[in-house]
Amino acid sequence: MLILSVTQINRYISFKFKDDKKLSGVMIKGEISNFTAHRSGHFYFTLKDKESSIKAVMFKSHAVNVKFMPENGMNVIAMGNISVFERDGIYQVYVTDIVPDGIGSVYVASEQLKAKLQKEGIFDQSAKRPIPQMPVKIGVVTSKTGAALQDIINILSRRYPIGELVLVPALVQGEGAADSISKALIQAGKFDCDVIILARGGGSLEDLTPFNTEKVAYAVYNSSVPVISAVGHETDVTIADLAADLRAPTPSAAAEVVSVSKEQLNGNLNYYNEKLKNLIRIKLNNAEASLERLTERLIRFSPQFKIENNIRKFDDLQKRLDFAFIKIISDYENKYISRISQMEALSPIKVLKRGYSLIYKNSNIISNISKLECGDIIEIKMSDGTVKAKIITEEDI
Repeated sequence: MLILSVTQINRYISFKFKDDKKLSGVMIKGEISNFTAHRSGHFYFTLKDKESSIKAVMFKSHAVNVKFMPENGMNVIAMGNISVFERDGIYQVYVTDIVPDGIGSVYVASEQLKAKLQKEGIFDQSAKRPIPQMPVKIGVVTSKTGAALQDIINILSRRYPIGELVLVPALVQGEGAADSISKALIQAGKFDCDVIILARGGGSLEDLTPFNTEKVAYAVYNSSVPVISAVGHETDVTIADLAADLRAPTPSAAAEVVSVSKEQLNGNLNYYNEKLKNLIRIKLNNAEASLERLTERLIRFSPQFKIENNIRKFDDLQKRLDFAFIKIISDYENKYISRISQMEALSPIKVLKRGYSLIYKNSNIISNISKLECGDIIEIKMSDGTVKAKIITEEDI
C-alpha cells in the first residue's frame, strides 16, 4: 500500500481540482458572510446558502475592478475557479469577478461586449472627434415625452437661443429600443446636424439595457457627426457612453456642453477681436518690413544706383591710381638723385678738381712714365681744360 505525506496528498488533490474543467470559470450564487477587505487590497469572505458554505478569496488585481463594495448579507454571483489551498488542505473559490444577484447575467453580457468592442477600437480615445463650440443644428435623440428632452430645451432656450434643436424621437427602453435608437442616430446624421445628443433621464440597469447593446454602440461610433452620450446619471456608465465622442453625466450637462452663454459669447467675441487686431498688426508690421527690404533691393539694383556706385568706384580707382603714379614718380626721382650722387662721387672731374690731371698720348691714358719718351706730344687734362705739352726730358722718381 502506498503511503503519502500530508503535503503529497494535498498536492495530489490540488492537481485533481485543476484538471477538472468544471471547476474553472464557475459561477456561484450565495450570500456573503465573514467579509474582510484586507489592507493589502485582497477580499476574504464566505459564500453560503441555507445548507452549506465555501470560503472565497479575491486578490487585489481583481478586487480593484469591482464596481461596488461587497457587504455581509449581500446576495451575489461570484465568478472564479475552485482550487485547493495546500497549506491548510481546504478548497476555496478564487474569485475573479462578483456582481449583485439579480443582474448577474446582464452584467456578464455587458462586460463581455465591452471587451469585444474594446478590442475592436470602438472606445479608443484617438477616434474621438471634437465637439463644435457653436453648433448651428443640434440633434437630440431621446424620448419625445421624457424629462431629458425638457431639460435640454430649457438649457438651450436660456443659454443658446440661436441654436436650432432637431428632435429625432426614439424609444429609450423596452423591446425594440436598441433598433429605434440606432435608426434615430442615422436619421439625425442626415439632417445636417453639427452634433447629436443621445439622452435618457436615468433608470435602473435593466432600463439602460438598450444603451449597452452592440447595435447602439456601432451606431454611435459610426455616426457621421460627433455624438454626446447623456444616458442615466453621473454614476451610470453605459457602453454608449464609452463609444460616444464625449460623455456627459446628465442631459442638462450635455446641453451646456453644446451651448455658449451670452456672457461666454461676448467674452469670446472680445477675445477673438483682440486676437484679430494682433494678427492684423503683425501682418502690417511684416508687410512694412517686407516693403522696406524690397525698396532697399530695388534701390540696389536700379540703374541710378549702379551708375552712382560705379562713379564712386571710378573715383576711388582714380585716387588710388593717382596715388600710385605719384609714388612711382617719387620713387624713380629718389633713385635718380641717389644714382647722380653716386656718379658724382665717382666722377674723375671731382678728382681733377682736387689738383690731379689726366695725361693722354694719342688719346690713350698714360698711367706710368715708361710709356713716354722724349719728344712725345701729350695732352694734359685738368679740371678746367686741356693743354698740350712736349716731353723734353724724363727723370725717375
